[in-house]
Amino acid sequence: MPTILLIDDDTELLALLKEYLEREGFDVVAVSDGASGVAAAISGQFALAALDVMMPGMNGIDVLRAIRASSDMPLIMLTAKGDDMDRILGLELGADDYVPKPCTPRELLARIRSILRRAEFLEGAERTQAISIPPLLLWPEQRRAEWKGKALELTSTEFSLLETLTRNAGKAVSKDELSRQALGRSLARFDRSIDVHLSSIRHKLGNMQDGRSYIQTVYRLGYQYLKE
Repeated sequence: MPTILLIDDDTELLALLKEYLEREGFDVVAVSDGASGVAAAISGQFALAALDVMMPGMNGIDVLRAIRASSDMPLIMLTAKGDDMDRILGLELGADDYVPKPCTPRELLARIRSILRRAEFLEGAERTQAISIPPLLLWPEQRRAEWKGKALELTSTEFSLLETLTRNAGKAVSKDELSRQALGRSLARFDRSIDVHLSSIRHKLGNMQDGRSYIQTVYRLGYQYLKE
């Protein structure tokens, strides 16, 4: 099983989550400060990290920014319930998902399993051939993408969203379906995660020659990926 990194200054919560995840078969390392969390995360030893946004000193947003500067490992934020600003900022900086606190170990476990399943760390991941929609190439098995012949850097969630859209290229895909495919859960009311992730993907792809985005919003239906 993959090794999980937990970063949170709440030592009681850390102990609870660590014990629960270890009972489920994961190897878990827990650290209680941001600087140690960054050092551990960029070591390449972990399949996924879950980090608290509200930490003294180097907070979770700073930790997230530092990790993303050198690693595309899957990241889950633990955010205060209703704290939309930190949540949106974290997603914009490359977090794959968030879990509102106080959270149950079971809820965090479900999110971890969902992300790792998509990232093909767990057994039984679907193996598929490359998806070619020039100028985009996707290799789902390797979680690798190229755009106009160059490597396209995507987070795990961004890759899953783009894969879902390209498999349905030219057709509208609902936000709820995108959420279930990319986040492993149904879309919650007022949840802007999908919009933030797609905004990041649009920025990375740029526009078509006629100025349109490759990813179009379809009124009341969802989003679609356009073929050139």
